[in-house]
Amino acid sequence: MSSQASVVLSDPLSTASSLLSPEMVIAASKRIAPFIHRTPLASSELLNQWLGHDIIFKMENMQKSGSFKIRGALNALLTLKEQNCLPEKMVAFSSGNHAAAVAKVGKLLGIDTTIIMPSFVSKVKQHATKGYGAKLILTDTRPQAEAMAAELQAKGVWLLHPYDDDTVIAGQGTACYESLEDGAKPDAIFAVCGGGGLLSGTWLAAQLLAPQAKIFGCEPTLGNDATRSFRSGHIVGFDATPMTIADGARTLKVAQRTFAYLQKLDDFYEVDEQDILYWTQWLQHVLKAVVEPTAAVPMAAAFAWLKTQTQKRRVLVMLSGGNIDTTTHQKIWEKDYLANVPSL
Repeated sequence: MSSQASVVLSDPLSTASSLLSPEMVIAASKRIAPFIHRTPLASSELLNQWLGHDIIFKMENMQKSGSFKIRGALNALLTLKEQNCLPEKMVAFSSGNHAAAVAKVGKLLGIDTTIIMPSFVSKVKQHATKGYGAKLILTDTRPQAEAMAAELQAKGVWLLHPYDDDTVIAGQGTACYESLEDGAKPDAIFAVCGGGGLLSGTWLAAQLLAPQAKIFGCEPTLGNDATRSFRSGHIVGFDATPMTIADGARTLKVAQRTFAYLQKLDDFYEVDEQDILYWTQWLQHVLKAVVEPTAAVPMAAAFAWLKTQTQKRRVLVMLSGGNIDTTTHQKIWEKDYLANVPSL
């Protein structure tokens, strides 16, 4: 289950016409606004002083269900509702945050919801999923979860994919869109990559309000399928779940749909486990908020990029979520990284 062997899975989607119109993010923002928190932008005066740059955080760790994922789930299902096509039953597979989001939206809209996830997924995310009323099925591996979801889809149950869906991508883009509307004005934007939905939506949102900003993707070195795909020009994926502490980035591979957007990015950064833990501790400390390891990955990447800059920069970091169980919390704080003050 922890094997890091990889396999080339497919060639990239090459047609530019496959990309969404950025205006779909605006429509998504209006559609989901009554049902979500407009999460704040935050910064740390102390961190900015230490680094000599302005770092702005989009606090999706404060979002309903604890992550940005509810944006895509809501936009997908509310779009179907507008079309009078709302399903009676739906299924989703997930590494955790998508599961909780789909379960919550399913409860809101009265949909019979089944979530399938590997048993090693965060217990907090499992409990949240069940707490929202979804039926939870646990499997041994991520491929088994995906296969079981596909079986239910073949039987007529509607599948809400975590990232391979245009309405999900547009919904995820609303997080960046809000940030730009609220005055972030970044020189660069950093977002973590699991399946690529958040990054795809972020790229779309930037085309609307910050076309000059550089857009960077990032992921754990242990789960670097998107980075390798970006650099090679074709999709590369894992044959078993990469067991990084950043559980939201344990996706096996990106989709053709999201890879089309990832190819538009300025660059990708890989972040090792120690740096993920370091920034998880520091962000919790300076922001006084719960930040899950996956959400710390873009800060680590931004830090690496800022080391190369010769003038003051303004950076937007998308904090993707804040769902941490006891086991992960213990791993985060096994070693004290706060004795090492961030410095460029």
